[in-house]
Amino acid sequence: MTESVVPVEGGTQASQNARWLAAAVAGAAVGLLGGMIGLGGAEFRLPLLIGVFGFVALQAVIVNKALSLLVVATAIPARLVAVPLSDLTPYWSIVVNLLAGSLIGAYLGATWATRMATRTLYRVLSVLLVLIAVALVGTHVGQVEPAQLSAPVQAIAGVIAGAAIGVVAALMGVAGGELLIPTIVLLYGVNIKIAGSLSLAVSLPTMLVAFARYSRDKSFTVLAANKTFVLAMAAGSVLGTISGGALLGVVPSSVLVPLLALLLLVSARKVWKHG
Repeated sequence: MTESVVPVEGGTQASQNARWLAAAVAGAAVGLLGGMIGLGGAEFRLPLLIGVFGFVALQAVIVNKALSLLVVATAIPARLVAVPLSDLTPYWSIVVNLLAGSLIGAYLGATWATRMATRTLYRVLSVLLVLIAVALVGTHVGQVEPAQLSAPVQAIAGVIAGAAIGVVAALMGVAGGELLIPTIVLLYGVNIKIAGSLSLAVSLPTMLVAFARYSRDKSFTVLAANKTFVLAMAAGSVLGTISGGALLGVVPSSVLVPLLALLLLVSARKVWKHG
């Protein structure tokens, strides 16, 4: 079982204010980086929660999941301005196809996370950070081409891919857009702008299932014990993501993405050693 020690906000008012300010700044920085490549940045936030703010593995995942929920909920209305709902309606079958797997995967992933030994969960998170780094480079530097699958094979592949993404998203506390977007492009041949909006439609219910499962674990009290910290980092994350989105494309992907991938690899090493 994972450790149950929950950090509680305390100390002098000055130390609390400093921690909350650090949370807001870290959230903004992560959101900015993620927004500049069209992501929420939760994969970068997770190592900070562990290495800088002192949350143990499961607590960090739960806090990251709560923050990811807030960021996605905020991103959906903004995304609908850029891509109207009428443009997405023809693609709802894709959302249903992926959700058929991702909802199950999210529940299983959250269940496994709550049952893993803390050391094992650190190692799993480390490996997943490496995989996200690879996916990040492959998606943004390489070229994702549609697989041209037949309808039955496409449907089966969608359920399997959705389940795998649901597990990863639940284990890391992320929305999963870095995996969902290339999957939608690859399996269904949808352009990347539409894929980004569809990924949010899949992410939100998937995260809610994982969040509901985590709420049954005693480590879930980390949110109540650190509510101001969570709100401060959430505010920073949302502002950072919006700012990053406005700067989308300012820094060439060929420069930014390899640097972010390197950051993920360094973080993965630190998380592994932390375990």
